Amino acid sequence: MRIIRQLLPFASLLLLLIFLSLRVPDTFLTTENFLNIFRRSSVNTIIAVGMTAIIISGGIDLSVGSMLSLAGMTGAWTMLKISGGAEITTQAMWIGTLVGTATGLLAGLLNGSLINGLKLPPFIVTLGTMSIFRGIAYVMNDGQPYNVPTYKYLGNGHLLGMPVSILMAIVIVLIAMAVLRYSKLGRYTYAIGNNRTATLYSGVNVNRNLTIIYTLSGLLVGLAAMIATSRTVSAQPTAGIGLELDIIAAVVIGGASLSGGRGTIIGTIIGTLLISFLRNGCTLLGIDTNVQLIVIGTIIIVAVSVDQLARSQSK
Repeated sequence: MRIIRQLLPFASLLLLLIFLSLRVPDTFLTTENFLNIFRRSSVNTIIAVGMTAIIISGGIDLSVGSMLSLAGMTGAWTMLKISGGAEITTQAMWIGTLVGTATGLLAGLLNGSLINGLKLPPFIVTLGTMSIFRGIAYVMNDGQPYNVPTYKYLGNGHLLGMPVSILMAIVIVLIAMAVLRYSKLGRYTYAIGNNRTATLYSGVNVNRNLTIIYTLSGLLVGLAAMIATSRTVSAQPTAGIGLELDIIAAVVIGGASLSGGRGTIIGTIIGTLLISFLRNGCTLLGIDTNVQLIVIGTIIIVAVSVDQLARSQSK
């Protein structure tokens, strides 16, 4: 059962690729389509990396979609304020990017501090902050977007012949893999998810490490928000609605357990790509977006069911 659980995400992705290659080869098997998929999935990949650590530690974050919207709005607002209505300068873009990324960091810090300070379940805290962050994003410009027409490099630029957003995602994935495997924070993340009480009694500052995990996850959401803003050259208060579904689904499909203690970055990447190719395939096949939600929801239930079945058989 364990082998099936580990191979199922990759096998599902492979079968999906084969099906789409046979069904719509002219539109699916093109360099432009694949680059478009990878560009779009880069934002989800960066966010899913942080969510992987949170879920491994036994937590959850429902606020990532709203956090992305708030960070993007804050970063774009900063660029426009510094430029004073004139064309956005390079300096304004840099400062706005830093402010937007820092907004995500602070939002993650808030989540972690509330969860550990008030001893509340992560589900409840992030459900509340999901509403708070979204509300602030709507209030900032009366529900209207901030347009930043010259802010294109992060989302549409190229470096060394590759899209910048994809390169950034690759670098973040490699760093995250190293952190989870070789650092104390990575070992503590797995330990807390496996047995929080035992980890606490072993001398680990559980609250501090959990706060760090949520803060770093927020930092990644802030960075992803600026890539998303750059890709559309605008910050939307509606950005990221339902994003938490895709992110959590990607992590769970990739083999992470919602009970904590298990998960890998590689598995999350496979889960993210599976959902990205699934959405792309549905679009190419003319399948309604509402049907996509049904399919993804079903996949989540199947993935969790397989995980629970594997756990029950291992006892």
